[in-house]
Amino acid sequence: MEFRPCIDIHNGKVKQIVGSSLNDQGNRAEENFVSGQDGAYFARMYRDAGLRGGHIILLNKEGSEFYEATKAQALLALGAYPQGFQIGGGITDQNAEEFLQKGADKVIVTSYVFSDGRIHYGNLKRLCSIVGKERLVLDLSCRSGSDGGYYIVTDRWQKFTDEKISVELLDELSGFCSEFLIHAVDVEGRNGGIEEPLVGLLGEWGKLPVTYAGGVHAYEDLHKIYTLGQNRLHVTVGSALDLFGGSLSFSRILEICRETQDAS
Repeated sequence: MEFRPCIDIHNGKVKQIVGSSLNDQGNRAEENFVSGQDGAYFARMYRDAGLRGGHIILLNKEGSEFYEATKAQALLALGAYPQGFQIGGGITDQNAEEFLQKGADKVIVTSYVFSDGRIHYGNLKRLCSIVGKERLVLDLSCRSGSDGGYYIVTDRWQKFTDEKISVELLDELSGFCSEFLIHAVDVEGRNGGIEEPLVGLLGEWGKLPVTYAGGVHAYEDLHKIYTLGQNRLHVTVGSALDLFGGSLSFSRILEICRETQDAS
């Protein structure tokens, strides 16, 4: 299990937010932490720790009054650690190559592929042909539905699709990407524990790298992800991390993740 760092950017600032509170109208979000440091500061820290495969997420949509400031912070991070990060948030066939040229290792895609409640395979194939399967990450961030299943959400996690996370769906989509990023949006930023059923479901699959994010608030959560995920998942910690005002030590989290790698 690898630790995959994150840099979430909203309204031109590195932040940690409550995921389900994000609202494009008024560019609002419930904030857990707003950093006085820029994206490059965190990128250099992760670079110096030897971490790769983390993600930068732009949380303002293109056209927002804050989009350019948010994008500028993302580019600072990419410049400080070229090829060290994946980048997501409004990625399309029109801008994916720009972010790769600016230093992103891979692009992360949600709304361009998942919209109007379904998968747009034409868009998925188009993007895959432009950047290549090996440089494409699909964001299957999800929220719990009334049936207890987990459904992919888009547009900064605001809109539900009809696509339910399942082994079959992961099999189907794995032909178009090199890995998956999955935020458990209902617990994202709430410091209240992980979505154990989702972690267990993802751990059953294990055919491509999968990064789980959402709800980690204690070191025990890392051990649960390792066990329930059958050591097939990677993990992100946001609001609970001491770098973002939380109580969990960055260095201790790295130790725990390295211990799981040594045990495998």
